[in-house]
Formats: sequence, structure tokens, C-alpha cells
Amino acid sequence: MSQKHPIIAITGSSGAGTTTTTNAIKHIFRSLDANAALIEGDSFHRYTRPEMDKLKREALQEGKHISYFGKEANDFCALEELFDNYGQLGEGRVRRYLHTFDDAVPYNQLPGTFTPYQQLDKNTDVLFYEGLHGGVVTQEHDVAKHVDLLIGMVPIINLEWIQKMIRDTNERGHSREAVMSSIVRSMDDYITHITPQFSRTHINFQRVPTVDTSNPFSAKDIPSLDESFVVIRFRGIDDVNFPYYLQMIEGSFMSRMNTLVVPGGKMGLAMELVLTPLIKDLLLKKRALESMVQVDLPI
Repeated sequence: MSQKHPIIAITGSSGAGTTTTTNAIKHIFRSLDANAALIEGDSFHRYTRPEMDKLKREALQEGKHISYFGKEANDFCALEELFDNYGQLGEGRVRRYLHTFDDAVPYNQLPGTFTPYQQLDKNTDVLFYEGLHGGVVTQEHDVAKHVDLLIGMVPIINLEWIQKMIRDTNERGHSREAVMSSIVRSMDDYITHITPQFSRTHINFQRVPTVDTSNPFSAKDIPSLDESFVVIRFRGIDDVNFPYYLQMIEGSFMSRMNTLVVPGGKMGLAMELVLTPLIKDLLLKKRALESMVQVDLPI
């Protein structure tokens, strides 16, 4: 962790609501006039899409499985190195993973490939990571220890499976059987590398549907935010102003001493109310340190 070069990370699997949180945090950055270095977790994949597809087929033939949740498909060393370098020096190098043709055309590349590495812009106020592994810890690597504010985005597992099933069948053309098989084969990596992160986070936003999701594989649509509650759990954060949140967020209530529950439709508002003072505090500490350094400089 570094007060001079703070790092904020959102961790959560695809479809968990990380995009909603990212948009809320970007709005907070604008309101606080903060210049953020934005990092996409997919840029730390080890392989291009064709390479990964080939490895998946080979693993399947051997009765094994490789998934984007696990360490085989991701460069945790490079991720920790970036966080470490940024925390110490405010520097680092990054690349982009090009998901779509629209992403790839400006680079004259194919989708599913990486751009060349580039140095981060100088004089950024904060590094902001959004992806699968912002709080990952293995025997070899500890990414979580470098993060000043770690935010978990996680739906209950049935909702996550519904989102994956509908996305992969409707948008990516996979069969229901193929998606179900992928979920089963990925479970070991999910349990090993994804779920433990949510016990290391400072805040979790967990979406819980209020409609029947008993059989996620028969669902016809994804429950809307208005058909959900969001459970917000705080850990290791002092002076949380729960009375203020209860007053400002209609329909909210406390389920435990460290847990606020809000209507799903109020999730964006809750994120801005909860995260703005925390991000502001990180930026104030950074700027105070910079001011002290400038005062101490010889004339």
C-alpha cells in the first residue's frame, strides 16, 4: 500500500456488476478532479484468444481444464509487479486486450490480441484496476497487499450463472450444454482464486435477486436491479456513517453491524455515497504528502 501512489481495485467475475462500479468510480474521479491510470484486468491474460482456445481443447483431451479464473491463464507476476512499481514510484507499463473488432481496428489487429506495452502516463493521482484478480493471493504472489482500497463485486452464484448462461448463448453463440460444461470445469479455479478475494476486500457489493433463481439454467432473463437488493459489507474501515446512508438511501436498512442493505435500483447512488469519501481521503493524503515534499525541497 502507498499513500503517495494509491491503488484502487475492483475485483469480480464477468457480469458481476464491475462495469456499473467502474462507471460510478470514474464519475467520482471527475468530481474530485483526479487523474487516474485505468487498468483492465484482461490485459494480464497470458494468451491471445486463439492461443487460449487451443489450450482449452488440448486440456479437454487430457481430461483437464484451463480457465480465465486460474493462474495458468493469467500473469499474476506481471500484475503484482505493476502494483508494486506504481505504489513505490507511480510508474508502470501496461497493454490492452482487444475484445471486439471495434477495439481492434484502430490498432490494425485482430480481436482477442494484445496491444504493445506502453508506459503509464506520468503524474497520475491514482491507479484504478478493474478485473478478475485485484485481490488475488497465491503461494508465489500477493497482489492484494498492494491495494489501498479493494472493492468486491459479486452476485450470488445462481445470478452469476444466469448472467453467464444468457450472455454466452445469446451474444457468443454457445450452446446451453457447452456453457454448463464450462461452468463445471471452471469451478476449481473459481473456488481457488476468485472467492477468497472477497474475504480480503474493504467493501463488498453483493447483488441478491428477489425473484426465483432456484434453477439458473432454466432462466429466461436476468433479474433487473429493481428485482434485487444489494448487500454492502464493510471491513476494516473506520467511521462508516451508517445513519447518513440510511437517511439518504430510501428503503435501506442494516442487517448486521457492518452490513448495509439497499434496494437494487439505488446501487449507483449507494456506490457514490459510500466510495466518494474513501477515495477523497486517499487523494487528500496523497496531496498532503506531496505538499510536505515540496516544502522540504531546498531553494
